[in-house]
Amino acid sequence: MDRTYNQFCATARTLDLVGERWTLLIVRELLTGPKRFSDFQNSLRGLGTGLLAARLKHLEREGLVRKITLPAPARTPAYALTQAGTELAPAVLALARWGMKWAMGERREGEAFHGGWAVLGLRACFDPESAEGLRAMYEFRVSDEVFHAIVENGTIETMHGPAQRPDAVIETDDEVLVDMAAGRTTLAAAIREHRAQATGDPDALVRLVGMFRIPQPQARK
Repeated sequence: MDRTYNQFCATARTLDLVGERWTLLIVRELLTGPKRFSDFQNSLRGLGTGLLAARLKHLEREGLVRKITLPAPARTPAYALTQAGTELAPAVLALARWGMKWAMGERREGEAFHGGWAVLGLRACFDPESAEGLRAMYEFRVSDEVFHAIVENGTIETMHGPAQRPDAVIETDDEVLVDMAAGRTTLAAAIREHRAQATGDPDALVRLVGMFRIPQPQARK
């Protein structure tokens, strides 16, 4: 039997569903698209096979995750969020923004990092007002990860994989993203220092630099 706070409270009921260790990180992974079991194993190092299976079964039983079959050419079993699971996105993004300000700090020894996590990070840091009236597609190449963002009049959609016809392309590596998350640099500074390369439409690139607001890290004590 799953543990429960045994409280008739919306917050407690939600934590009954997603408060166990690793559960929200599984939701985080699925917010960027369907995932195979092996995808979770690659991105959630430290989560054992048995516990992963149990967490997925729990989320499926509670109506937050469903099993699907990926389209051709893959045609392999995978997991995707239901509508209820998808609507956790604002909460996950809010946690990410809070964490950038109050929890990140320096990277600890042994901590894993994947450039692909920036797919969700772009949404968390997106400033809608700075993108008003803009329609552009950006491709990001971070080490061996490729993802893209579609910006349209104050909205953003981010996905894994290359863009079909990007207006601008940004190339960098994991260390630059780590430094950005820790508040040590910005995209504009990384480009000036040749730690990142940006090519494509000049207007799209100018708008990109001011489109994301990474919270300045603060000390909790």
